[in-house]
Amino acid sequence: MVRRIKRKRSGSSRIKRQVLSREQVNITRETRCIVERAQNLDARIVTLGPLVLFSTETGDAWMLDPEDGLALCLAREGKEQSFTIVETSTNFGIEWSASYRIDGDKFVVVSQPDQVQTFFGYPTAEISRAIRRAR
Repeated sequence: MVRRIKRKRSGSSRIKRQVLSREQVNITRETRCIVERAQNLDARIVTLGPLVLFSTETGDAWMLDPEDGLALCLAREGKEQSFTIVETSTNFGIEWSASYRIDGDKFVVVSQPDQVQTFFGYPTAEISRAIRRAR
């Protein structure tokens, strides 16, 4: 099951949810969509089975694996990043590049070799709720 969540601009707490059927689920397509949202500075959150994808109003986009604490940067400041996702009709593989944690209003990413980045301004409360649903 896929849930797309859109947070309205201007601090509005109104959230739009859309549930997709199993046949509509496509990780590659959802990744392209979330990168497009980031490029349009549109904050969105998508739960895709055990994965969480999100974009921010600052042009960033990420894919998260909450179970293993893994993160993959899809876009930074509106620019699509290099990443590898392999998908077939029955399986998928993702080359994860970092781990993450949410600490209050901070989104903290640790990449190899032990590079730590802290991001502020992400919708961390909404991301945390999506993570709880994905688990």
